[in-house]
Amino acid sequence: MKFKAEIDVMPLDALLDPQGKAVTNSMKNIGLSEISGVRVGRHMRLFVEADSKADAEAKVETACKKLLANQIMESYTFSLTEA
Repeated sequence: MKFKAEIDVMPLDALLDPQGKAVTNSMKNIGLSEISGVRVGRHMRLFVEADSKADAEAKVETACKKLLANQIMESYTFSLTEA
């Protein structure tokens, strides 16, 4: 079976996010001062071949933990659908 994973990686809330801060400050410059607290992360999409949804979830979890997210500084979430 083939599955599609949509993965979001974000900086941990406890850490500074210089990109997010720059975007937040820029919002004020374009007249959108009511927007605040911007956090900038990454979105990834990948396809995985697996025997079951549980097997695909395990593979994506491994990919996130070992390669796609730095767990010291980032958190991740993902969703999985049949492709």
